[in-house]
Amino acid sequence: MNAYDEYMKGIVQPMRQELVDAGFTELTTPDDVNEFMTSANGVSLVVINSVCGCAAGLARPAVRQAIEEVKPDHLVTVFAGQDREATTAMRGFFEEVPASSPSVAILKDGQLEYFIPRDQIEGYPVEQITEHLTGVLKQACAK
Repeated sequence: MNAYDEYMKGIVQPMRQELVDAGFTELTTPDDVNEFMTSANGVSLVVINSVCGCAAGLARPAVRQAIEEVKPDHLVTVFAGQDREATTAMRGFFEEVPASSPSVAILKDGQLEYFIPRDQIEGYPVEQITEHLTGVLKQACAK
């Protein structure tokens, strides 16, 4: 690993850990993604994590708050810009939406039910994002 990669690994570790501590499983390779997707029954919340400020100040806090109220069957995350191949593999399961990070996908039995792209995160209050995601999760988990 070169010095840049080592530096970035250290920088992003707290950003990764924030979701891991909330119960998310990190999918860091395409094999991890494919293995998860072949067995993903029920409702899955997929967070495409990022180093940007809207991920730190909006997306991750909103996700953590939403899952306190509604807990889907599976919580997984890929890290855009860091685990590129895993992120590409995950995005391949919902190619109909443009790539966006941070973003949140709600899947039902591996099929995309709902997608919240960056443009519905950036510039919105964390409370509004939390409410949006909580509402979507309640609907998905009730089906």
